[in-house]
Amino acid sequence: MKKHLIALGLVAAFGSAHAVDLFNNGAAVAGGPPISIIRAGGSTFGVGAQTTAGNSVAENFTVGGAGWNVESLSFFAYQTGAANAFTFTGVTWSVIAGDVNTGTVVSGGTLAPNNGGLEGYRVSSTALTGTTRAIFRLNADVPDFSLAAGNYWLRWNVAGTLASGPWQPLTANGVVGDAQQSITNGAFAPVVDGLDFLGMELPFIIVGSVVPEPGSIALMLAGGVAVIGAARRRRQTA
Repeated sequence: MKKHLIALGLVAAFGSAHAVDLFNNGAAVAGGPPISIIRAGGSTFGVGAQTTAGNSVAENFTVGGAGWNVESLSFFAYQTGAANAFTFTGVTWSVIAGDVNTGTVVSGGTLAPNNGGLEGYRVSSTALTGTTRAIFRLNADVPDFSLAAGNYWLRWNVAGTLASGPWQPLTANGVVGDAQQSITNGAFAPVVDGLDFLGMELPFIIVGSVVPEPGSIALMLAGGVAVIGAARRRRQTA
């Protein structure tokens, strides 16, 4: 019985790894001072993701291996004219397995985000020192949930206290992506820049721990049993 309990303890310890960034969809800002510049040929400062207007955004991601244990999510947003004030009061989010519109909701909810700090500023190439659009990190301590290997969408919108926004900035590298947007609670569709007509990529981070592969657990248990056996032999020969 003692050996069995120790083995179970080893499994529990193995599964309670420290939280890490499981997925990062791209930096919200870059450089020093940290800024996010409208890409060459584009015109979009930010995408509407206002809870009060029924606007939401979505990005896809893939889970590999034996899956993930998700503990928190980080979003990025700004409200024009907020200066350095954190004006965000709520985040509504959901993780969808399969199609962004018709897939299965794995987990979701609404909560007040924690202030993850001022990341930098969303600017144009002709006004690199602008501070009107201060990008903040919004940390959402979500109820823990698990994701099996597969393809998913993360959908979200943000509430704030100012009249303008909240707005969702693009990734700082300006890469062409496949972000989606829902306007006034309508169907999600690809969101494109109004000038270059190319898709966008939106920053977000998923935090948690990786589910150990079955083979890794077996090796760990075998090692634990070996340690227990060695300790027993030492007691018998002492």
